[in-house]
Amino acid sequence: MQGEKIPYKMLSLDAFSTWLGIEILECEIGRCKVALTVRPEMLNSMGYAHGGISYSLADTAFGFAANTHGKYAVSIETSVNHIEALEAGDYLTAEAVIDVQKKKVGFNVIEVKRGEEIVALFKGVVYRTSKDWEE
Repeated sequence: MQGEKIPYKMLSLDAFSTWLGIEILECEIGRCKVALTVRPEMLNSMGYAHGGISYSLADTAFGFAANTHGKYAVSIETSVNHIEALEAGDYLTAEAVIDVQKKKVGFNVIEVKRGEEIVALFKGVVYRTSKDWEE
């Protein structure tokens, strides 16, 4: 399967990312940019977006970019720093570019943005398996 098509297949099989309303904006080998709009049901008890929303958006971008190389790739370590509070109606983007790639692992830092403002930073390590993505 062509690498840049893999994230679209992944999204079609991903009920959680679909529920979040994640859309793929751009995709090529080693890079994927995704977006979502924060909805009222994504807010916590303080009226701000649950931290899992920006984390999940970045994690999806990370996973999609890592899999464009044609092998099943899974995260083995991730973390997020929340910088700004998010509200219903905020439109967020996250772009993953696998920064450092070894034979079996890749390392990435992803900026989650509201417009040009960085609202969260996500760091991830991915492990690439030997299993190929198929049509």
